[in-house]
Amino acid sequence: MTWDSSRKRGATDGLWMKCTSCEAMVYKKVVEEQHHVCPECGFHFRISSKQRVQYLLDEGTFKPLFENLESTDPLNFKGKKSYREKLQQAQKQTGNREAAVFGTGQIMGKDVVFGVIDANFIMGSMGSVVGEKLARGAEHALKHNMPYIVVSGSGGGARMEEGILSLFQMAKSSAAIKRLQDAGGLYVAVLTNATMGGSMASWAALGDVTIAEPQALLGFAGPRVIAQTVRQELPAGFQTSEFLLERGFVDQVCPRKDLRQRLASIIRYCCKDVAAFRKSGARHTAKISVPAAAKAAAAK
Repeated sequence: MTWDSSRKRGATDGLWMKCTSCEAMVYKKVVEEQHHVCPECGFHFRISSKQRVQYLLDEGTFKPLFENLESTDPLNFKGKKSYREKLQQAQKQTGNREAAVFGTGQIMGKDVVFGVIDANFIMGSMGSVVGEKLARGAEHALKHNMPYIVVSGSGGGARMEEGILSLFQMAKSSAAIKRLQDAGGLYVAVLTNATMGGSMASWAALGDVTIAEPQALLGFAGPRVIAQTVRQELPAGFQTSEFLLERGFVDQVCPRKDLRQRLASIIRYCCKDVAAFRKSGARHTAKISVPAAAKAAAAK
């Protein structure tokens, strides 16, 4: 959220803000009433993990999990600012130990395991703790027969200050989610602006149902990097939620103010009779049949 530093005649400081998308001056109270969405263009501002919990879960139902996990500095990474300094600054700004905030709660009376990757914490980048919480969240959902919902604000991709340990989290979190899905569990991925890099290449793209907020930037590399690599002119907005919805990568695009109701509807539909669903047998990935001719060619 970008606050305008100029003064409007007759207005008190702090009452107005400038939209980072359409650049319109909008009344701050109206934006807050609309779940931090611009009333002029519908742009969804970045919000904190606490606000996500407030908007999506039933009041007073959130109970944190895995609170004692905190990143270390395995590479003793140094740059313009050391990794330890980045972590300390992010912890002070957000009040969280890490970018990932996980727990249990209820959505319109339905029990869920709920996680948020907070973009305000080093751009929501995925380090060892983020990956560990994602995996533990899936395991908790599997153990307690609960739907698993993760809201991604992972615009930073893999956290390279942790080197290969960060990249390991892609496989670990994906494997844990697959175990949940194979057992008949429900995983819903909610993608927000921006979800990029290793996160988008792993757990963020694995939802049984994938929902995105409007106008969110979603992809592996940024549009400039892709354009420079392929040396071709790319379609306008080709990495937005709406573009990806048209091409089947995203299942739904849902405004923030409607997301809680949408999640409740998905849970009711997919988990109407969990006991019967589990009794009928776990889901397994279908085996790929290889034609006899292909087998013979491979043998040669």
